[in-house]
Amino acid sequence: MRSFTAAFVPVVAALLGAGGLCVASPLAAQQIAYEAVDVNADYVAGGGERMRRLVPVTSRPASAAPVLSGHEPAYGPFRVLDATHAALVDATGVGTPGQFLAMLRDHPGIAVIEMLECPGTRDDLANLRLGRMIRERGIATHVPQGGSVRSGGVELFLAGARRMADPGAEFAVHSWIDDTGLEPGDYSASAPENRRYLDYYRQMGMSPIEAEAFYAMTNSVPFSKARWFGAGVMSLWVAFDPDGAEADTSRS
Repeated sequence: MRSFTAAFVPVVAALLGAGGLCVASPLAAQQIAYEAVDVNADYVAGGGERMRRLVPVTSRPASAAPVLSGHEPAYGPFRVLDATHAALVDATGVGTPGQFLAMLRDHPGIAVIEMLECPGTRDDLANLRLGRMIRERGIATHVPQGGSVRSGGVELFLAGARRMADPGAEFAVHSWIDDTGLEPGDYSASAPENRRYLDYYRQMGMSPIEAEAFYAMTNSVPFSKARWFGAGVMSLWVAFDPDGAEADTSRS
């Protein structure tokens, strides 16, 4: 079985030791809030083997995110904002990759996904497939102030060809659980159930050490809990666009 460290640490300080993953960081003592989720209410067994949907947030800053009118073209959890921007506003599922392709068929200029309310996924295999589609098409991901990206939504943020997150954006991670009640530590490190995420993170640009460290961090709390942090902490794990979000997400 594999156990995961409960301390949060940035990738830049991660080292692989003889006994596994060793980490050191001035942020190791940082306080990060936890919030429980109702596993029975939120878990939906499916082909993706896990559900990682968090409960609604209890507070957030004043939002600078795009305001939806309710009349935007809808493609599953996506809403088309204009010729170059779409918003992600709900959990993904088994049908979301097809809905994403339909959106691009009808709106081929989409270049940025605004991640407004991303609670997670009902099908992780479909979610990882969607992430690869986003990366392959060179689409950027942006979390505006007040945007919330949780659980499986974090994998989609990583998929951006450019990643942008404003101050006041929030992220949350936790372990997955499969339809038999097992979590990552119940499988060997080399099991396909764990390797698929490490492979995905490497495909999103992480080195093997970074992928191991990031995956350990996401699994450092069980499915029934959550680790919350902001854009500043996320920027320690993955590179953000150096030009900044505002210049890249302005709409005419």
